[in-house]
Amino acid sequence: MKTFSDLGISGTFIQALEEMKITIPTEIQEKAIPVLLGKETDFIGQAQTGTGKTAAFGLPILQAINPDKPNVQTLILSPTRELGQQIAKQLFKFTKYIPKKIFIESVYGGANLDEQIRSLRRPTHIVVATPGRLVDLLERKAIDLSFIRTLVLDEADEMLTMGFKKDLDTILTYTAGKRHTWLFSATMPQGIRTIISSYMSPQAIRFEVNRNEIVNRDIEHKFLVCSRLEKPEVLFQFLKSQGIGRGLVFCRTKVEAQNVTKRIIAKKINADALHGDMFQKERDKVMRAFKNGKLQILVATDLAARGIDVKELAFVVHYQLPEKSEYYTHRSGRTGRAGNKGFSLSMVTPREVEGIRAIEKELGIKIKEISR
Repeated sequence: MKTFSDLGISGTFIQALEEMKITIPTEIQEKAIPVLLGKETDFIGQAQTGTGKTAAFGLPILQAINPDKPNVQTLILSPTRELGQQIAKQLFKFTKYIPKKIFIESVYGGANLDEQIRSLRRPTHIVVATPGRLVDLLERKAIDLSFIRTLVLDEADEMLTMGFKKDLDTILTYTAGKRHTWLFSATMPQGIRTIISSYMSPQAIRFEVNRNEIVNRDIEHKFLVCSRLEKPEVLFQFLKSQGIGRGLVFCRTKVEAQNVTKRIIAKKINADALHGDMFQKERDKVMRAFKNGKLQILVATDLAARGIDVKELAFVVHYQLPEKSEYYTHRSGRTGRAGNKGFSLSMVTPREVEGIRAIEKELGIKIKEISR
């Protein structure tokens, strides 16, 4: 079993990792870190949410930063404000014991642009950004990317799903010839393959998880069949069976998410909804309550839930099946994180059983039927 020292990580970072109780590299870390430390290269890593991708790219980045140069040396793109903040926070924790400070800024939409511009005027080595906000900064000439050596696309498939294709094209074209690109994605739809062929080296080093591990193997997948009218009561009985366990309930539409939330609250369970029409302040308030444990259940639509990273979620419920199989990967990946066991339950009507079989086939997993 390899250690982070075996992979080439220096002692000051290992000290911080040990304090965070991170001692054994995950598969993606074991594969990526030696490659990304060893030479300048484009890199493609396929691994689902919760497998330690931030450390896989973050540790090599931090180890390569020259803190004596005040320029932006690495740009990390993430699909959501929440994920960007999480990445920046984790990188900061990794730097706790290094002798010279590495400065990290997180910039994203929904926050004051002028304040972010002022922050970027200070020495900054790493910028973590959402694509839309970065394009805003580039248009205002408020960020200098002429010194970057590495561009990381984290959760690349989610960025495409959220409609950032045009912004990604702008950023990748703007930085062409200046950087190596490291792309991490849970799935590899056609849009991602187009980005790879258009903007990355044909010699890019690739690591793809085993097909059967695209969805975390620590997650147990089940489904039950019920009519649409039976769903609310079936959901309540399931939530009741989970005791104090916390989880996510996924719906396809804002209206359904709001209706399901009202029904759960009526059953005296602390819950709230997260959907795309909410203002950022409302989003932040709900997420804080969920992360702090004040909410037991979060009901979310697919796009609104991008970037959610809450430790020790016991389960995910697919109240409605997702539109695409890759969404199932992202939904289910919110549970069973960091080596914990997870549970994914799909509630389907008789007509939707065929959809479950399609997800099984595409993702190479087994979803077992359970009786009510």
